Amino acid sequence: MKILILGSGGREYSIGRAIKNEQEEHELFFEPGNGATENLGTNINIKDYNALATFAKENKIELTIVGPEAPLVDGVVDIFKKQGLTIFGPSAEAAQLEGSKVYMKNFLAKYNIPTAAYIESDSIEELYKFTDTLSTPIVVKADGLCGGKGVIIAMSHDEAKKAIGEMLSGKSFGDAGKKVIVEEFLDGFELSMFAICDGEDYILLQAAQDHKRIGNGDTGPNTGGMGAYAPTPLVDEELYQKVKDRVIRPTLDGMKKEGAPFAGVLFIGIMVVNGEPITLEFNVRFGDPECEILMPLMTSSVSEMFHKAATNRLKEINVEFSKQYAVGVVMASANYPYSSSLPAEIVEDTVHHEVIEKYTHISYAGVMKEDGVLYASGGRVLVCVGLGDTIQEARDRAYMRCGQVHFVGKKIRTDIAYQAL
Repeated sequence: MKILILGSGGREYSIGRAIKNEQEEHELFFEPGNGATENLGTNINIKDYNALATFAKENKIELTIVGPEAPLVDGVVDIFKKQGLTIFGPSAEAAQLEGSKVYMKNFLAKYNIPTAAYIESDSIEELYKFTDTLSTPIVVKADGLCGGKGVIIAMSHDEAKKAIGEMLSGKSFGDAGKKVIVEEFLDGFELSMFAICDGEDYILLQAAQDHKRIGNGDTGPNTGGMGAYAPTPLVDEELYQKVKDRVIRPTLDGMKKEGAPFAGVLFIGIMVVNGEPITLEFNVRFGDPECEILMPLMTSSVSEMFHKAATNRLKEINVEFSKQYAVGVVMASANYPYSSSLPAEIVEDTVHHEVIEKYTHISYAGVMKEDGVLYASGGRVLVCVGLGDTIQEARDRAYMRCGQVHFVGKKIRTDIAYQAL
């Protein structure tokens, strides 16, 4: 099958790697890809979605998979479908579940899906007034897309009000903060759950846990994610069933009623409070780095799953998972997440150890290639993934792989999966 993958990060690399490892022969294209995706397929550079759809048609692309949120919110799926192309991802209207946090919160309230108490407004007075009714900490969210960074956990009322003011003025997140949500802070443990949807049916993947903050012990500022592991032992069958019954099914039914059936990845950020799942947020694509650990745990065909979901035929397949665990450790550049860093050459030791060879791999993200040499060029540079029969074994192997990769200023957390261990 000829497959086009949109995006340039570790998420898109890991999807491409999983498809490349299948029994069938596939020809892969990436737009724009990164310095390492060209080892899996062909990188192309066509920014205009109409021109990209024309490219897909002329080159007989049989499936397009959209990685990041921005093209989805911008309507790439609608453009491709108008051309009669098969593409995996939600329409622009359905992508509002991530594109607008206000839309998402109001949707949750309308369809009685459990979520935190909140107010959404562009009135500073209203937001301040609601803030004063909450006990600290207080959650403040910008409405629009902020690259996973538009959420502030304020430890005092004054800090919350400062965040509200900076969002509404455009100082923090530009137009994305022109409407703001203030909501109660929920005390529990957080999970990432992913449902592959075709508008009607869905397949729930294994639950993962992400590590958002830059430092060990969840200290320092939020990032796009510094590591993840799956499946998490913090979820039992009862909790999975509650998420299916109380979150996923009413969401798919509700989106149909809204005239925007949801097909694609529904990423549910869950807070488990006293055994009950409360929805923190929806995203409409795979989390990153969760995608990097979920892909290698799938033992059935990844390309078939995406293709069936894109053609409303999920009913026809069974998705199967390995009995192993996966741990992914993000290796970031020197100044991440504060500012960009100078490109640094990546040196990888030759792997002589059979365990590292067999049970670990690297998913590349912020990398570029010049004269055959790979350089760290982005904030999150790569993810070292380890597989094992226990979380401890998978984690040890992931860190063994980290020890084989070197570049100036490399930064990692050394406690990934500590919640489970």
